[in-house]
Amino acid sequence: MFPPPTKPQDADGSIRLTDNDAALARLSAVQKNYLSDLFIRFLVPRPHLQAPRPPLINIGTFVRTTAIDDLVHQWLSLSSNAGKKCQIVSLGAGSDTRFWRLATGPLKDQISAYMELDFPEVTTKKAMAIKKSKDLSAVLGDPNDIKLAQGGICLHAPKYHLLGTDLRKPMSENLGPLVSETTPLLDPSLPTLILSECVLCYMSVAESSAVLQWFREYFKNSVLGCVVYEMFGLEDAFGRVMVNNLKSRNVTLPGAEYSSDVNVLPKRYLDIGFTTSRALTLREIRRAYVEPEELERISGLEMLDEVEELDLVLQHYAIISSLAVSSQEGLSLWEQWGLRVKERKSEDD
Repeated sequence: MFPPPTKPQDADGSIRLTDNDAALARLSAVQKNYLSDLFIRFLVPRPHLQAPRPPLINIGTFVRTTAIDDLVHQWLSLSSNAGKKCQIVSLGAGSDTRFWRLATGPLKDQISAYMELDFPEVTTKKAMAIKKSKDLSAVLGDPNDIKLAQGGICLHAPKYHLLGTDLRKPMSENLGPLVSETTPLLDPSLPTLILSECVLCYMSVAESSAVLQWFREYFKNSVLGCVVYEMFGLEDAFGRVMVNNLKSRNVTLPGAEYSSDVNVLPKRYLDIGFTTSRALTLREIRRAYVEPEELERISGLEMLDEVEELDLVLQHYAIISSLAVSSQEGLSLWEQWGLRVKERKSEDD
């Protein structure tokens, strides 16, 4: 007898599962008091039953989140200084909770629109979680103003928009209809920040560059920022182990930057038309760009035996912050945006 026919393999299923890893890592960091996040538990099934992650993962999640939060908060503050509200677009947002954390924080009134894009399978789950959770939906505003769309893969509220799509498709299909209406979801005149955390590496360089170029063109007369968190340096021994571990899970990295030099990473953003671009490894950020009091605090949370391994892992991830400003006048304000070295007390203090 012939074997029963097998279902065609979902090539993107393994990529979507990486969001579960990120959500569980964040939940673990919150449970261990590395981070504060009142909302992640509503986006993780049975959060009380999830096992904590190793200290190495918790520290990495802390450094990544702290640095990106710093850049986002600076963006909101500079928008305020410019006398404008701003927009944030999160590519491949998954189970990220940043909107809820910002919308319940001191800079909430600076947000004009917050948009999240991801695979329809991911956004459907998130939309259901939002509708199910009073804590999540209450932050979005009046229940009558929260609408599901396109069969439940999209959700719209006054400031928040969740869109199910495939970023590899032309942006003219993904966002074109939504920004060409009489009242577009994104205002091309407002300062806008793009966030992308371990997303572009799952796309070809041509596909991800097309996404970035679309935003660069749409906001050519305004201010555009871009924060990308990615792995790199995958050609050395440790990087090859990372790649092979992902391959064992049917995850490939067609868009990973195979460069061992972090200083090369900004080039693609400058080539696309960003005014400035800067890349820092998580190792550099942990050592010099996180408040020393915070480093001291988290050092007492758990015993870390694998210090050398931690440095190796952090050295293979980078945060690239890029800025495009349409006028020289605006550059004087917005060039202040970026991570800054935190002062350390000398031994004589």
